[in-house]
Amino acid sequence: SYLAFSKLLPAPVLKNVVDFTKSTNFLYLFISSIIVGSILSMDRNVLIKGFLKIFVPLAIGSVVAAAVGTAVGTLLGLGPYHTFFYLVAPIMAGGVGEGAIPLSIGYAGILGQEQGHLFAEVLPPVMLGSLTAILLSGMLNALGKKRPHLTGQGRLQPGEEGDVAPQPETTPAQFDIANIAAAGITSISLYMVGMMCFRLFDFPAPVAMLFVAVMFKLSGLVSPQLQQSSHIVYKFFSTAVTYPLLFAIGASMTPWDKLVSAFNVVNLTVIVATVASLIATGFFVGRRMNMYPIEAAIINACHSGQGGTGDVAILTAAERMQLMPFAQIATRIGGAITVTLTLLLMSQLH
Repeated sequence: SYLAFSKLLPAPVLKNVVDFTKSTNFLYLFISSIIVGSILSMDRNVLIKGFLKIFVPLAIGSVVAAAVGTAVGTLLGLGPYHTFFYLVAPIMAGGVGEGAIPLSIGYAGILGQEQGHLFAEVLPPVMLGSLTAILLSGMLNALGKKRPHLTGQGRLQPGEEGDVAPQPETTPAQFDIANIAAAGITSISLYMVGMMCFRLFDFPAPVAMLFVAVMFKLSGLVSPQLQQSSHIVYKFFSTAVTYPLLFAIGASMTPWDKLVSAFNVVNLTVIVATVASLIATGFFVGRRMNMYPIEAAIINACHSGQGGTGDVAILTAAERMQLMPFAQIATRIGGAITVTLTLLLMSQLH
């Protein structure tokens, strides 16, 4: 974005990047592959058992964080609408690929505005929210060392011995071109279903795609081969495509002045208040539910993390990598629910 703004990129290069980004709709291929791939590649038992365990602290924490963040932003003069949709919701949306980009696409469709401008507004809260969660998780780790009775050292509840394990991560995926192609076609097909819902019912396409993908996964219709291949598709796009795509979006659709204006003291105050209240609620609600409060708080912290990368950073800072299955649920499913509810709410208010 800065290179384009300062005219440091050669004009032919910038023109090619802009033409490719705006004419190919490659962004939609990325979105479908990331969201559908991440959900289908999760182990079904992890998804069900893990979600049931962390649902209450996560749900209450999300509501409290939304209320606190919106209240702080309103008191600081930002207004409830702007605070919630452009600061609070992006923090809990699940990162860049799974959160900020689908949100900005949904906002653009509802408001009739440029997606790049909206992306420039929702991206900074995602980044700063994840950084705040990493720092606070490190503090929780220090608290656990001083108060050992508050932590299970990676166990969520007393008597639990890690009965939930991420199967797709521990089982090496078989590299089969046909299965990988099937996973890619499945992602595109589910996005087409989302587009049909948008055309027929005016229902946001990313929301419909998320809902269908989760239902498809919970139904047990996803074969082990498709599950492993979906993970390969997800890892490929998240590893190899994210940064080139962000470069293209930055150069072609993201105005530098809007991006920079989002980094200010008022926004930072709202972001810190939102993440801190999310984590604190997880701590106290988890304690009331006979869960280890530090572990419950760390899982809630992952809900404000920057996707899978954020989960790794948060759990590394907390020294509790064994919580990864729960972190993935908080980030992926929690983020998907946040995106869904946020777009539905905006469509009702607009």
